[in-house]
Amino acid sequence: MLYSSAAMPAPLSPIKPAKTRDRDVRSLVLRTVLADHANDANARIVQELGLEHGACRVDIAVVNGYLHGFELKSDADNLSRLPRQVEAYSRALDRATLVVGTAHLSEAQALIPSWWGIKVVHMGSKGVLKLETHRRLRNNPDPSLFHMAHLMWRHEVVEVLKANGATSKEMSLNRAGLYRLLIDSFQPGDVRRKIREALKSRENWRRPEQPS
Repeated sequence: MLYSSAAMPAPLSPIKPAKTRDRDVRSLVLRTVLADHANDANARIVQELGLEHGACRVDIAVVNGYLHGFELKSDADNLSRLPRQVEAYSRALDRATLVVGTAHLSEAQALIPSWWGIKVVHMGSKGVLKLETHRRLRNNPDPSLFHMAHLMWRHEVVEVLKANGATSKEMSLNRAGLYRLLIDSFQPGDVRRKIREALKSRENWRRPEQPS
């Protein structure tokens, strides 16, 4: 059959894949990647873990034998903050994984170190979110104990130092001084273990503290 130009059907527009959203990506990660940790008595899952006294937040952190942060970037997000987040994660965490929508994969991969893991979120054919490993993670080759120590609150550091025989004068140092004293008082592996223990045993995560 021939059609006149007026009768020709309009060409079909290509169907754009649905964009992933932060809340859906977060739910997927909690439901799948972290499911094994949820019932692990030696692990703690923390959402919105503050780094460097709130200068940056980890979307989802797992505290067990490591400090492992998951940064979530859905298709609906932008990557403007990612470089600064990468710097903070790389100073304070043992491991890091970027969970990213397909729309940002290429650009995001160029912004993160090679030791970061990458998991890609995409919408399946039936509208179900899928999560796939794009790059396996490795341990952070150069974390900063000083910045890791920032994860501890002042009273937590004081308790550790007091138990180790610190003087009253030493315990009256400002926070930066306490962190340096902590690092100088223990072997690196013991410092990291005490930081993890403090995070696992903490009860009130929103306890206000005055900077010092």
